[in-house]
Amino acid sequence: MTLKWPSLSLRLFLLLILSATTVFSGSIVKHLPGYDGELPFKLETGYISVGDSELFYYFIESQGDPQEDPIFLWLTGGPGCSSFNGLIYEIGPLEFDIDNYKGGLPKLKYCPYAWTKTASIIFLDSPVGTGFSYSTTQQGWYSSDTDSAEQAYLFLTKWLHEHPQYLPLELYIGGDSYSGIIVPLIIKKIVQANENGTDPRLNLIGYLLGSPTTDEVLNENSKIEFAHRMALISDELYEDLKTSCNESYVNVDPSNAKCVTDLHIYKKWIKDINRLDILEPKCTFASSDAEPEFPHRSLRDNNPTNFILSPPKIPDLWCRNFNYALSYIWANSVKVQDSLHVRKGLVSDWNRCNKSLSYTKDVSSVVDVYRYISKKGLQVLIDCGDHDMVVPFVATQTWIQWLNLTVVNDWRPWFVDGQVAGYTVKYSENGYRLTYATVKGAGHRAPEYNRRGCYEMFDRWIHWYPL
Repeated sequence: MTLKWPSLSLRLFLLLILSATTVFSGSIVKHLPGYDGELPFKLETGYISVGDSELFYYFIESQGDPQEDPIFLWLTGGPGCSSFNGLIYEIGPLEFDIDNYKGGLPKLKYCPYAWTKTASIIFLDSPVGTGFSYSTTQQGWYSSDTDSAEQAYLFLTKWLHEHPQYLPLELYIGGDSYSGIIVPLIIKKIVQANENGTDPRLNLIGYLLGSPTTDEVLNENSKIEFAHRMALISDELYEDLKTSCNESYVNVDPSNAKCVTDLHIYKKWIKDINRLDILEPKCTFASSDAEPEFPHRSLRDNNPTNFILSPPKIPDLWCRNFNYALSYIWANSVKVQDSLHVRKGLVSDWNRCNKSLSYTKDVSSVVDVYRYISKKGLQVLIDCGDHDMVVPFVATQTWIQWLNLTVVNDWRPWFVDGQVAGYTVKYSENGYRLTYATVKGAGHRAPEYNRRGCYEMFDRWIHWYPL
């Protein structure tokens, strides 16, 4: 006799019964300090236990058709940057009202270009030590790339076990910046679990990455070419660098005096450039070794409340750090943490990006992982701001070319309101479909710089339309 799987509705019913015996970890949030009235979307916050870690999340249900729209697990890079960055500065339905800020607790306003208009998104604070996530043991604070991917995968399976109504939906994994290392590791785990028949089977459809770190050496080497393309260095220096360093600018032999000298000149010429966006002003860092990926350091070493300029001064002396400063004031408020159901006394000082993580970068390249998952029939979107010098588009285009995919739609502009919003090319190979897009004028993490344009890009892609 041939056994048949139960219908989808029956399986969902059985999962609902099973979940009734599970202690539910989330709480619905209807009001937030700084926002007038009831939130116009469903927000849930909570913790999921993964080993010694308690991982905090914000879940926003789709404002469209939550029973049909896809669901995303979203990670922010760093490592150590809270997913609150994605929620408030990039793709969520809220943003700070910085134009009218006069001090005190920042006001929030609704953002009409939220990706949650057409998708449900779990914003995860990962790895442990990020945002409101914490460890219950001393040893549990230590983490790495492989640990982070494993914990995020286990978090997702546990969260879906608690929320079985979302299990049949199309699942995507998304993130930006350093998440380019972590997301493919999670994808690989899901693919292998599905192939091994692990229950429940996750309905993985694809992934989305913005300005993704993929290979540390490739990323660093590409900055020289990017600087030349953007006219930050001269033709003569660029040619000298290529020759003297043999186009390899990482771990340079100190005995190669010409290469060392050329690199010194290069660094001198770009040191006053804001690498997050070469068109925006570079803010002063309190520490000379502060990295551009963590522009909050000057705000933590200087009182954020005093650092904010009054509104009349902002247009003339504006810096993107002003936007970031508001997150420290808001998220460290006791009223805010009570509203978010944050457990008391476990995270004494919330950081937008935590640079004091006990974290080991044990994966220097995931190009081979991308090659592996490029044979799995997934739907993919990779976007880059074309003025980002943290993860230059040069690096992204290079590793995509290494996948040896077939171009099905040639390089062309894509438009918003009849204006060029960027450029795009689409690849396909054996059911794997990758759309690559630049965002014109944007820096690192493109939605921060062009929320409207990036929403249009996402909305078209998630509905399987060409950009």
